[in-house]
Amino acid sequence: MSNERNVNGGNSKKEQLEQFTTDDRNQKLTTNQGVKVSEDEFSLKAGERGPTLMEDFHFREKMTHFDHERIPERIVHARGFAAHGEFQVYESMKEFTKAGFLQDPGKTTPVFVRFSTVAGSRGSGELARDARGFATKFYTEEGNYDLVGNNIPVFFIQDAMKFPDFVHAVKPEPHNEMPQAASAHDTFWDFVANNQESAHMVMWTMSDRAIPRSFRMMEGFGVHTFRFVNEAGKSHFVKFHWKPVLGTHSVVWDEAQKINGKDPDFHRRDLWEAIENGDYPEFELGVQMVPEEDEFRFDFDILDPTKLWPEEDVPVKLIGKMTLNRNVDNVFAETEQVAFHPGHVVPGIDFSNDPLLQGRLFSYTDTQLIRLGGPNFHELPINRPVCPFHNNQRDGYGRQTINRGPVSYHKNSLAQNTPATSTEAEGGYKHYEEKVEGHKIRARSESFKDHFSQATLFWNSMSDAEKEHMIQAFSFELGKVESKSVQQQVVDMFANVSTELARGFAKAIGAELPQEQSNSVTKASPALSQENTTHSPKTRKVAVIVGDGFKDGEVMAILEDLKNEGLQPEVVSDQLGKVMGRDKAELEVQHTFLTADSVLFDAVYIIGGKEEDKAFYKKATLFIYEAFSHYKAIGATEEGRKLLNAAEMDKSPGVIIEDDKKSFVPKFVDAIASHRHWEREVV
Repeated sequence: MSNERNVNGGNSKKEQLEQFTTDDRNQKLTTNQGVKVSEDEFSLKAGERGPTLMEDFHFREKMTHFDHERIPERIVHARGFAAHGEFQVYESMKEFTKAGFLQDPGKTTPVFVRFSTVAGSRGSGELARDARGFATKFYTEEGNYDLVGNNIPVFFIQDAMKFPDFVHAVKPEPHNEMPQAASAHDTFWDFVANNQESAHMVMWTMSDRAIPRSFRMMEGFGVHTFRFVNEAGKSHFVKFHWKPVLGTHSVVWDEAQKINGKDPDFHRRDLWEAIENGDYPEFELGVQMVPEEDEFRFDFDILDPTKLWPEEDVPVKLIGKMTLNRNVDNVFAETEQVAFHPGHVVPGIDFSNDPLLQGRLFSYTDTQLIRLGGPNFHELPINRPVCPFHNNQRDGYGRQTINRGPVSYHKNSLAQNTPATSTEAEGGYKHYEEKVEGHKIRARSESFKDHFSQATLFWNSMSDAEKEHMIQAFSFELGKVESKSVQQQVVDMFANVSTELARGFAKAIGAELPQEQSNSVTKASPALSQENTTHSPKTRKVAVIVGDGFKDGEVMAILEDLKNEGLQPEVVSDQLGKVMGRDKAELEVQHTFLTADSVLFDAVYIIGGKEEDKAFYKKATLFIYEAFSHYKAIGATEEGRKLLNAAEMDKSPGVIIEDDKKSFVPKFVDAIASHRHWEREVV
């Protein structure tokens, strides 16, 4: 190996790779016991589409080691924030499931929801380009039910065997622990290029979905295919959706990077303040259901976690609403100690043979054992069910229950064989009796091998602005990759999705342009575009730039009207204290140009003031220009009009200048509700 050093005194990238792979180079893969491994792509299943088998010692060893790599914070989803709330079903779902909390519209079920980023540590910024966790614990009368999902409906891999590999690749590179909370580096994109099942999820993470405006404005998905089972034992395959009442909205990438510097707690602060203000976040629970007899009628495998069910083919039925109405009292005791697990189900909800889900059913309990110090994490207040629980488990770290008597086994006569099991009619959980047969095999079903058609479907479904943002995202991410080979591999891979996309970012990173390819996938799913979402002005934050000498009556009336529309105007000026109008009315200043920034607001209303100087307007101009470059709504009255005229913004889309208050307010509110004015990109 070369001993030459680079100009910074460290080894070159090539030398680092040689150094850090020497021990394993040209060696055969083995278990920790030294047993040679014949297959490291697939878990052991009963038939190609069957369930994962518990005897798969290689999978269990690999996953157990991965689950225990970090203490005490979560390996993934470490950066999170949570809130309490309640869920209420709209109508009885008895036809489809016997789950008790989905039966009576007159009853509410307590919930606890934790939102999170995936890749970063607890101290990382919240506006990283990343998937977001969306985990909900329902405290039902039949026991706790955990719907553990993300804000993206698909995942990078198809089999849980590869989960440690994916997370190792996306996490900071181990030789220098960089970069934090970012996928823009060599190992992640090397993984992508060499594991092409990731194509669909990568499209989502390169889209605006990966930089949401807030937790309150992002969708949630259960990702996997589950089952509903009714009293008669009839099964429907089901996918779960959370639909935000405020719609699904995002920031732009330049804005996201600046927010991480201006306020790395931006998302948690937004959630906390909304609840404290009484603007309770609301999400509707939707389900897509497929009768068991229709399992094979689609052109994709419904058990494949890298595939979604297009809403135009399988409509989403909205069945209830969740309202988050109480902040946590203690972040550690609640947000950090909450333990979710997709295997925490109640009668009427069951599993499919999705191989990623099957692996998670093992992994989550294993993770909690080390992270929360033992087997009694269910007794922590945030995890404790609201219904009684009784069993023969005893002792262990963190035990809080004081069990009396000598009997701790089943069956017994000394305690009249109690606690006793329950029949299905008594509410006992019964697994769905699916017929399973097949050879014990490490393989992947042929139906899982289409990696690009739904990635193309996603691309076809985007608006022109969203497509441009994705090209820019790929350009940024791959522009950070040092390996030219990896860059070219990714270009060639995504040419299978869209030549337009691949050529767009290939040019930006100096890679070889792929050949033009015809793509047979022409279908689009309009539901996938964030342009087709609810647009509401409610709870949007408006920076009100105002100085001494403003026109009292008109301004005060406009601010009151904005509040009545559900907006949150906050005054920004050059110093804290109060600004005074011409007729001595006063406004309390909440932010200065130093402590606030346009990226922390959804819109800007500039008023100015007759008594302010050039320094004030210079700061205001910079503030407004940035908001304009991020396509936000801008309104102006009085001196603010002159500023926008001078900046030549006055005739741009989303810029509202009106003399008449009655005309200004509704136009400005509509402009804010539109979220962004992408037309500026082509003006």
